[in-house]
Amino acid sequence: MPDREVQTIRDLIFYQYAKIIAKAALGPDAKKSAYGFIKTKFRELRDNKETWSDILREDRELVNSEKVCAYCGGTDHLEWEHIVPRSLSINGHCVTCDRIQGIHNQIWACRSCNSRKGTMGLYHFMKILHPDAKPFSDCIPPLLEKKYLKTIWWCHTCNGTLEWDGSGKQNGSKLDVFDLDLPYSAGTV
Repeated sequence: MPDREVQTIRDLIFYQYAKIIAKAALGPDAKKSAYGFIKTKFRELRDNKETWSDILREDRELVNSEKVCAYCGGTDHLEWEHIVPRSLSINGHCVTCDRIQGIHNQIWACRSCNSRKGTMGLYHFMKILHPDAKPFSDCIPPLLEKKYLKTIWWCHTCNGTLEWDGSGKQNGSKLDVFDLDLPYSAGTV
């Protein structure tokens, strides 16, 4: 469950990114021990006092990283996988969008995970892949999540849902990470 200051998809993306920054700076327990740091980073990102790096940074990190499946860590039968499905069709531009079709949206995945993920969003797939992990989001490698957040930002921008506040959700529930996968069902907002 995100912080109460998280009111929109835009905020949720920045909040998730702030948690990644905290984990990189302060270690794996940062989410529990450095809540103030996360809040500060979130506010800086939200208020444009700090910006995230260009996605080229993650592309370089991918090139220099060990060649393993981003989802399960396996090393057999690896292939390029589009984190945000190439078949995404928010509008007619998706099929030619470099952010969806290009390297910025790709990661190594084993054939099994690539096939199993299909057109699911990252958070939905990781929840299925790691059903017993509490929280399951701790199983997401930072490189994978950073590339996803930076790509999905543009999908939400194109879909007009960056400022969506969760209104209309079933049972009146608040925004959560699964809402970041929302552009996959374009037209539902």
